Amino acid sequence: MTKNIHNDSKRHEVIIEGIHLDLTDNLKQVVTEKVERLFRHEERIIRIIVDLEHDNTQSHDKLFTAKGLIEIHGPNMNVAVQSHDCLKAVDEMIDKLDRMIRRRSRLARVKRNHPHEVEIPADLPKV
Repeated sequence: MTKNIHNDSKRHEVIIEGIHLDLTDNLKQVVTEKVERLFRHEERIIRIIVDLEHDNTQSHDKLFTAKGLIEIHGPNMNVAVQSHDCLKAVDEMIDKLDRMIRRRSRLARVKRNHPHEVEIPADLPKV
């Protein structure tokens, strides 16, 4: 297992792990550049962990799995994508995480702008 941690000056922490896969400098750079898009959409992200796994158990079918975990204030976001191409799996994983972040942000705005009344099912005495 290979592990890389990238911190830039904006306190963005990206952890890239390779499982049964050697991480090249080019692959690390591509993943880091694509992950930066997620930090632009949401400033409350604590860290992003990317696991790249190469499964070559089947002789004819070599699959790459890209797993992404966003640690954020609130529930964490997990995504896993499989593909025959490592970069394609990373692209699809980043797209899914991006959609999840945008959806979460949109739902928070809607809830903030349209609060609903709370109904209490009990009869309360009038004062």
